Amino acid sequence: MELKDTPQEWRVVATTTPFQGNKTSVRTDDVVMPDGTVARRDYQVHPGSVAVLALDDSGRVLVLNQYRHPVRHKLWEIPAGLLDVPGENPLHAAQRELYEEAHVKAEDWRVLTDVYTTPGGCDEAVRIFLARDLSEADGERFEVSEEEADMELDRVPLEDLVRGVLAGELHNNCLVVGVLSLVAARAGDGLDALRPADAPWPARPFDA
Repeated sequence: MELKDTPQEWRVVATTTPFQGNKTSVRTDDVVMPDGTVARRDYQVHPGSVAVLALDDSGRVLVLNQYRHPVRHKLWEIPAGLLDVPGENPLHAAQRELYEEAHVKAEDWRVLTDVYTTPGGCDEAVRIFLARDLSEADGERFEVSEEEADMELDRVPLEDLVRGVLAGELHNNCLVVGVLSLVAARAGDGLDALRPADAPWPARPFDA
């Protein structure tokens, strides 16, 4: 058996959109099950996201502390953002987010991993990049607003983040997946063996 996720689409006999938000919506599908019965599935329709694990030459990861209202927590996270433009190259979106949230640029970009965040209730797909060879971005800082206006920025040793994840003290999905994927990549074939930054992404096809 090949251990690989495979595309598959069960028949939908009815679909509605009971809620349409600014960036996401909720869809209700009536899906035919393998035994022929029909089950109703509600899920969030999401444009997709990118996240950036930015690693400096001292082995520190750039992290942000930001309030997240749905979970009533200030979470330590890595820079991330929505794919606002259909077909947008995810690398360009990641570079934009790193600039806007941290005023940092990177010369070396790799794909760290691709994930579905909550596939039982949302179709969000996230591509997490590894960014290295960091430096201060040119020009003025991006003007932030709303929750981002209260955001804190820090650089934390990778091993401290690993400890926090395993201790149940850090919970952000992209941070947890990114940090542990980085450790696994280092222990395996090495960071230079990671996929190139423009690797295909079937979950969110993009223009070159």
